[in-house]
Amino acid sequence: MSKRNTQQRRHNIILDLNIHGEVSVEALAKHFETSEVTIRKDLAALENSGLLLRRYGGAIALPSEITEVKAEKLSQQKRAIAKKAAMLIRDHNRIIIDSGQTTSALVAELTHKKGLVVMTNALSIANEIHALENEPTLLMTGGTWDANSEAFQGQVAEQVLRSYDFDQLFIGADGIDIERGTTTFNELIGLSRVMAEVAREVIVMIESGKIAKKIPNLELAWEHIHTVITDDGLSDEMQAALINQGVKLIVA
Repeated sequence: MSKRNTQQRRHNIILDLNIHGEVSVEALAKHFETSEVTIRKDLAALENSGLLLRRYGGAIALPSEITEVKAEKLSQQKRAIAKKAAMLIRDHNRIIIDSGQTTSALVAELTHKKGLVVMTNALSIANEIHALENEPTLLMTGGTWDANSEAFQGQVAEQVLRSYDFDQLFIGADGIDIERGTTTFNELIGLSRVMAEVAREVIVMIESGKIAKKIPNLELAWEHIHTVITDDGLSDEMQAALINQGVKLIVA
């Protein structure tokens, strides 16, 4: 099926969802005459874009309290961060895009880049990259599926990554500890560290509201981070504290 058909099908899924409030994988597969695996990928990509919420066997429309104010503000922050991140990418770069909502916003900004090679561990991001008209070369880590992060993790994924070298890693975080580095609730941090090892430049994409949150697990120490991109909600004091850690700070 062509990329245009994929985009049209996803557009029609949202239209159907807006009318009925919920959709099922089985019914959508029959309607579009495609496999349930394809529909699940569609729903994953649409959820990653903030357009629906997946539920067992299908998806539901976003609650109004999410869509009206908070989600719009967050999406604006993510888009602004993604635009700044894309400005760092040159044609023919080899990049890694880690799983996450903020990092996934970067994909839409890659449409005019030429000759990209993009590695990811997230199926939803892979689907979005595959749908791009400029057709970047797409690489997947493979590995063990982690339902919490909705991405591949584990030793196989790490081995695949170590087979390549990359110009840039674009990675999110649950928080930033000013003294230590990026932090996460997820205890599966091995793959993130390998991603940083095989990339010449590590770029953290994170909303300002997550910075200075107390989160237990250290993911990447400051010595492994080159650039932090965040939104304009960060105080001057906090900006100075980040710069003092030796990283380049970009405010979107």
